[in-house]
Amino acid sequence: MTPSIAVLGPGGVGGLIAAALDCAGVPVTIVARDSTAAVIDEVGLRVSSVRLGELVAHPRVVGRLEEPVDVLVVATKAIGLDRALERIAAAPALVLPLLNGLDHLPLLRARFGNETVVAGTIRVEADRPEPGVVVHTSPFLRVDMASRYASASEGMGVLAQTLTDAGIPARVGDSEPQVMWSKLVRLNALACTTSAFDKLLGEIRDTPELRDQLVGAIEEGCAVALAEGAVMDSGDPLGELNQAHATLGSSMQRDIAAGRTPELDAIPGAVLRAGARHGVDCPTIQRLVAMIAARVS
Repeated sequence: MTPSIAVLGPGGVGGLIAAALDCAGVPVTIVARDSTAAVIDEVGLRVSSVRLGELVAHPRVVGRLEEPVDVLVVATKAIGLDRALERIAAAPALVLPLLNGLDHLPLLRARFGNETVVAGTIRVEADRPEPGVVVHTSPFLRVDMASRYASASEGMGVLAQTLTDAGIPARVGDSEPQVMWSKLVRLNALACTTSAFDKLLGEIRDTPELRDQLVGAIEEGCAVALAEGAVMDSGDPLGELNQAHATLGSSMQRDIAAGRTPELDAIPGAVLRAGARHGVDCPTIQRLVAMIAARVS
């Protein structure tokens, strides 16, 4: 049975997922601000993807979700999560958050229940240059999810297959810490270095002193991840970044360029707070955060 899915936040991530699902015939409802909802309702959701091609989707769009759904995909920015949740009046059977960082999980579980909210991440480079338009610029794309609760297993399996069938590879992982930290270590290092130096990944890799900062951030992140219960080796995220295309940037870097508030608290902030809990020092990450804060101010 195909699940009914609502997507909260049709930005780069949410818009890509909603469009792919809608074009695959999956019943999708977008939940968005009234101004964004009006644009999508009028002209549809347009996606330009190096992996999925050119898509024009016409999913149902509402300003407030009033009816239950099988799955709620939460794809807002961390800074806008509280206000966005005011648009959800129904109780979904499963919640898949695809936000950066860690702190959204306890907030969502307090709202929807521990067994309803799974740990989730997405590997993607996508942006929303304007309402109703999504640009997906890199071929890598994958959703990972996990839950410590056996009751979520069936729902996760159905959702992972539905996403995969729609062209978005998805898999169910073995543990929540592994799913969350496998992305966060890599993302934090990429976001911090590209944003601190305002350079793309290729130049950072090719410049010895900048590469040292990238490696230092990865090694510190791995130390924190191990303390949090994830099985991490610095060679894994470093290998991913060594194989990534040279023009890879980060959403934090794009946010700074566009004058938007960067996710310093959600991404490196989450790593530093976890490190503090376990007594793990992260001097490289702290230094990069200070550089980014100086740039922003």
